[in-house]
Amino acid sequence: MGTCCPANGKTKPVQNQNQMFEDLSRLMSSIAGTMAGAGREAETRMKEKLREAVGGVDFVSREEFEAVKAMAAETKAELEALKASMSSITTPQPPTMPKAKASKIDIK
Repeated sequence: MGTCCPANGKTKPVQNQNQMFEDLSRLMSSIAGTMAGAGREAETRMKEKLREAVGGVDFVSREEFEAVKAMAAETKAELEALKASMSSITTPQPPTMPKAKASKIDIK
């Protein structure tokens, strides 16, 4: 019925040792499952917190950004063309000096 353990010379039933290992195995499996569940729960909560934090910030897509960038480049080119045409139309005139009135001077 029992077997002798050579290390301590005591006899233990083989069935009790197997039951202890099975219980330990179930306990370790339960702990692993609990830890995996806690990890998933922490991940879910972190995602929720991140969504809340970023929720107030407005982001634009890459396509929208590129479209506005192209519009700005076009506007800049048009502005430069308008500046060039305005400078050719209005050439600055040198300031004119008021002419002195001719007056008679009496020399005696």
